[in-house]
Amino acid sequence: MQKYHQNDVKIIEKTPIREGFLSIYKLQLQHRLFAGEWSPVFEREVMDRGHAVVVLPYDPSNDALVVLEQFRVGALDTGASPWLLEFVAGMYDSHDETAEQVAHRELEEEAGLTTESLHYALTYLSTPGGCTEKISIYIALVDSSKAARHAGLATENEDIRVHVLPFSDVVQLLEAGKINNAASVIGLQWLQLHKRQFEDL
Repeated sequence: MQKYHQNDVKIIEKTPIREGFLSIYKLQLQHRLFAGEWSPVFEREVMDRGHAVVVLPYDPSNDALVVLEQFRVGALDTGASPWLLEFVAGMYDSHDETAEQVAHRELEEEAGLTTESLHYALTYLSTPGGCTEKISIYIALVDSSKAARHAGLATENEDIRVHVLPFSDVVQLLEAGKINNAASVIGLQWLQLHKRQFEDL
């Protein structure tokens, strides 16, 4: 339903401010206005950190979710614990890697699990006002009894505590504000809406 698309934006100049794990660029650009004419040239800064995949490991036989607990530096200033409750997640290792490949890799690395039943849920933009990151969410049907107790790659300084919790308990954690990672909130709410389709698989 959107009136305009990619060809209604002109990038005049793109200047790197910082390049690294978190890259920041300054753009000079203009775009069409809803009245029909072009906007003046204006400036925006945008962060490029690549794209990510999130996986909710769900065990339909036991109506349980595998939840991870790990340290997140971005949560240091919240006043609460920077060890967040969240789901399996990871970045693409290369431009050739598919979302499904990322999902399988991260599921094994972070939870010690495999799946033969991976289901696409949705894709969203994290914070498009200033960041290019796109996150794709999948539901993985798993045997939660095979989940690791601790996981993560030492080479990436990951130290992950793995929990297996009843689905209803995870929803209570969400309602209590204990799950406050955006991707986990969105993924869990999506699963609440669509959970019935996985219960008989």
